Amino acid sequence: MVAAVVAGLLLFASFPPRTLWFLAPVGIALLTVTVRGSGRLRGGFGYGMLAGLGFFLPLLPWTGIYVGPVPWLALSTVLSVYVGLFGMFTRLIGGLRGWPLWVAAGWSLTEWVRASFPFGGFPWGKLAFGQADGWYLPYAMVGGAPLVSFAVALTGTGLAAIAVWWWRSRGGSEGSKGAQHSSRWGALHLTSWNRIVAAAMLVAIIPITGVILRTALPGPEDGNRLITVAAIQGSVPRLGLDFNSQRRAVLDNHVKRTEELAKAVAAGQAEQPDVVIWPENSSDIDPLRNADAAALISQASRDIKAPILVGAVLVNNDRTTTNSVIVWNGDAGPGERHDKKIIQPFGEYLPYRSFFRHFSEYADRAGYFVPGSGDGVVHVQPDTGGAPVAIGVATCYEVAFDRAFEEAVRAGAQLLTVPSNNATFGDSEMTFQQLAMSRVRAVEHGRAVVVSVTTGVSAMITADGTIQQQTPQFVPAALVAKLPLRTDTTLATRLGPLPEGILCILAAAAAVVAGIRRRTRTPAKPTDQDAG
Repeated sequence: MVAAVVAGLLLFASFPPRTLWFLAPVGIALLTVTVRGSGRLRGGFGYGMLAGLGFFLPLLPWTGIYVGPVPWLALSTVLSVYVGLFGMFTRLIGGLRGWPLWVAAGWSLTEWVRASFPFGGFPWGKLAFGQADGWYLPYAMVGGAPLVSFAVALTGTGLAAIAVWWWRSRGGSEGSKGAQHSSRWGALHLTSWNRIVAAAMLVAIIPITGVILRTALPGPEDGNRLITVAAIQGSVPRLGLDFNSQRRAVLDNHVKRTEELAKAVAAGQAEQPDVVIWPENSSDIDPLRNADAAALISQASRDIKAPILVGAVLVNNDRTTTNSVIVWNGDAGPGERHDKKIIQPFGEYLPYRSFFRHFSEYADRAGYFVPGSGDGVVHVQPDTGGAPVAIGVATCYEVAFDRAFEEAVRAGAQLLTVPSNNATFGDSEMTFQQLAMSRVRAVEHGRAVVVSVTTGVSAMITADGTIQQQTPQFVPAALVAKLPLRTDTTLATRLGPLPEGILCILAAAAAVVAGIRRRTRTPAKPTDQDAG
């Protein structure tokens, strides 16, 4: 039990804002050794569940900062079930030849299920999202975030295999008591150590390959042409669920910081931007319905002499809302827009509202947002000239899902942006966890990524996952950088979900084979002890 919890804590410690990415394979190794064995499957599930709690409870406290501990504890418990299923899977297939490969594929399978079900899934906590500073990050350009997770898991299961074989070479395997005194121990020892050395070399190849792949990542300015991009961080009057109780103040903050940047440009103190990106919820006053809000945004765009991507809440005719990013260009006003397609359950909408409202007084504060459609791409025409720029948008929560930017880049996105509002999560690790996701996506698709956040951290990320610039939290700020537009696609973009699908099929096939073997080995007439 202690080992399972420690394994979960090691996984947690590998995530930002810490840069201890190398603890993730160690955590997987310890978890694998803990759950693998010939005992009951439910034992594997139980130990896996404990590891999941050790992982998710410290990873996700920001989900309950302003709404109490119930949502945090409930979400962490549900997510821990998937780690429990991994423990059960590992115990089931742990006796197959080549089990480190199948166990690592099993981790990929459980991550895929967790990212899909229920309510659209919750991918937060994928192993890949803890690797933005690590050796495994370049795998993202080959097979996306799923391949990064698999590489980490395979390193961990390889380490577990080395530990198991070492233990057996010491005479520690079942039924080997006294084996070290047998006449055959020398041969066993030599064979086992050869096996251990060979396994260690194979395990080392995985992270070393990641280091080699880094040389294939694009340079900070590699691309078709450079454009100047500005990200505005206007901040909010107060943190918490009531951050937007002064919606006009939030809008005014972003207008003011944009106008300050315009004055700096006019004074020659900053580059003239081709496009300006505001965060999610920078205008919670619907500018398509409110003339004052529209006038403020238009004036800001005229002052900065560039189109602005405005994060706005739009009210539909049926009183539902959409979380949108609108291209706003001076006197021309609103143009193309991206309506957030992957909306957050229990935040932007509440599934089974009549049921869940019994568990929290905050339930009815969940929104009535509806998902949008489209490919996630908006086009802007820089006032400085040149061809229109295709920008792929993943609003806040969407960046955690593989398909969001994948669809946008396939549709022609040359630059990516993640407008976000983290005011509802206070001074927590959430913003750093989300920033790491943007870094993974930059490498995955070979695109620069602009992160614009109401309260920070906002950042400019190059296509190799490097943070070129970033802001402090909770203060108004502006970033200006020259970023390359790119049209080449990575192998990960072209393959899409195929690598993850193959890994899931391998894991499922291994489970079927192991299940058949386990069933055929079950005695036809169980003893009373077996029945108990």
